[in-house]
Amino acid sequence: MRDNVLRLYIKMQSLRNALLENQSGQDLIEYALVVALISLAATAGMSSVATKISAAFTAIGTKFTSYTS
Repeated sequence: MRDNVLRLYIKMQSLRNALLENQSGQDLIEYALVVALISLAATAGMSSVATKISAAFTAIGTKFTSYTS
């Protein structure tokens, strides 16, 4: 029984060490969070940009209409 407990302890320690050494997934999560933040900011900013672009095209259309009439 004692040997089994010792083997289990050694396996758990090696698993713990492997998990602590492998931190490559952490970088991937950080990059994903940065991309999500950028996309959220871009989506929030698109509303005001779209409104301004629409107003500019409306003004241009009004000018063309007044010149061609």
